[in-house]
Amino acid sequence: MDSLKHQILTFCKAQLSAQVASVFDFTVSLFMAEVVGIWYVYSTFIGALSGGVLNCIINYRWVFNAIGLKKSYVAIKYFMVWTGSILLNTGGTYLLTELSKSYFAISKLVVAVLVGLLWNYTLQKFFVYRDVHLSERIRRKSQKPDEKDL
Repeated sequence: MDSLKHQILTFCKAQLSAQVASVFDFTVSLFMAEVVGIWYVYSTFIGALSGGVLNCIINYRWVFNAIGLKKSYVAIKYFMVWTGSILLNTGGTYLLTELSKSYFAISKLVVAVLVGLLWNYTLQKFFVYRDVHLSERIRRKSQKPDEKDL
């Protein structure tokens, strides 16, 4: 049961982190599109980039408590997931906006929720912030057992 509580707490913290990053993402996107005058697809990309950096920092320190993980490994894995997220968010926003002929922020919101739940959270939990210590596992398997251990 304690594990279930931990899983629920982690999920809630991840959603809060995603909401903070999304507010930042949307603010940057709307500012770039409406104030600066950049095409909404580029604005969506810039917003997603900004929100992604903020989300990675919050998740590393607070959500997944990954302080012990090597930052460079987390950054590489996060970048891979984040690249997919940006492509899904940008492409999804474009497709939904063009197909529905609605204001891009509405499409962006729908796509962001779907990508956040189905792509970001799942891959961050099971891939980015997972402590696998693969090199230690390989080293242990390659070592012969000590005669004392037998």
